[in-house]
Amino acid sequence: MISVNEFKTGLTIEVDGDIWRVIDFQHVKPGKGAAFVRSKLRNLRSGNVNEKTFRAGEKVEKAQIDNRRMQYLYANGDDHVFMDNESYEQIELSSNQIEEELKYLKENMEVHIVSYKDEVLGVELPSTVTLEVVETEPGIKGDTASGGSKPAKMETGLVVQVPFFVNTGDKLIINTEEGEYVSRA
Repeated sequence: MISVNEFKTGLTIEVDGDIWRVIDFQHVKPGKGAAFVRSKLRNLRSGNVNEKTFRAGEKVEKAQIDNRRMQYLYANGDDHVFMDNESYEQIELSSNQIEEELKYLKENMEVHIVSYKDEVLGVELPSTVTLEVVETEPGIKGDTASGGSKPAKMETGLVVQVPFFVNTGDKLIINTEEGEYVSRA
């Protein structure tokens, strides 16, 4: 058990039978009344974000989350196979479990599998990935690096806004948290 006064961004807790990650928190000491902690929490099972207020000093259960480094191998119909690089153990996750992450996953990519008490909660991607452009409008002479953007479809099906100078076949670095173009690879 930990006190809500010890909240940190990224901390995982168990509240009402669900596993939550602290996204943001604020200690509030009003002039009148008791102090409290206002927090923004992400449900690791559903991905929903909720705001919850705790009384100052209230105790919550800390959730011990395991991060295992694994390699994405291949898609097998609606299931996706991951392998532990040390034990060679393989696990399968359905497309529903990793719907958002699939936009960034390529075969042989290293990821972290997040689990809690033998229950796989999802996939944690690296902060950036390198993907190849498979479809975009051709660049036109005179287009500048700083002006405007156009849509580009990546090899995983993800569509991002890119500068006009990017062409089909270019490899780009994409931010996985925002889903935005960072630079050429």
